[in-house]
Amino acid sequence: MDKYIAEFLGTGFLFCAVVGSGIMAENLSTGDQALILLINTIATFFALYFLITAFNSFSNHFNPIVSFVIYLDQKISLTTLMIFIFLQISGAIAGVLAANYMFGIENFEFSQKDRSGLNIFVAEAIASFGLVFFILISKKEKIAIVVATYIGSAYWFTSSTSFANPAGTIGRMFSDTFAGISPENVMFFCIAEIIGGILAFVLYKLYFKTN
Repeated sequence: MDKYIAEFLGTGFLFCAVVGSGIMAENLSTGDQALILLINTIATFFALYFLITAFNSFSNHFNPIVSFVIYLDQKISLTTLMIFIFLQISGAIAGVLAANYMFGIENFEFSQKDRSGLNIFVAEAIASFGLVFFILISKKEKIAIVVATYIGSAYWFTSSTSFANPAGTIGRMFSDTFAGISPENVMFFCIAEIIGGILAFVLYKLYFKTN
């Protein structure tokens, strides 16, 4: 049971941090998008690092793509995978709604932030590919810093700002703020993320898996 609670809480706190820091940055800045993204990046970096580290003894996927490739690698059961995905999506939505509430934003207001375009969807596939691939080839004790630094950098080198997480993508459509995404774009982002994750797993299995 502890691993299931860990997935819900970890994903919830992660996306509360992602969305909440974006709102705080918007409130404190004078509209400087680069500064807002920088603040959002820093908060996300620290949230990823401490959450992955803190829940390391229980379960710390916080991402359906990560859980899916771990299932493909036969390290968790199909039942566990399904429960994880449900809890990750639920946790992400709960975290986003909590961030909205803390900052006095309408809880069930869909985001109007358009993130459409083939180039953006390709960027999201690349972001997800990198995340999954570097997790798979990293030593377990290094995963927290690998994920935090990779996502922190991918915020800046991808045009999608590296969502790389279907649960977070779904959750973020419920916040019409800096970190939000229009519901019309969610399906395309999720498809791109899944494609990127599967390609990373295939590459890992073909050339990098040692046992």
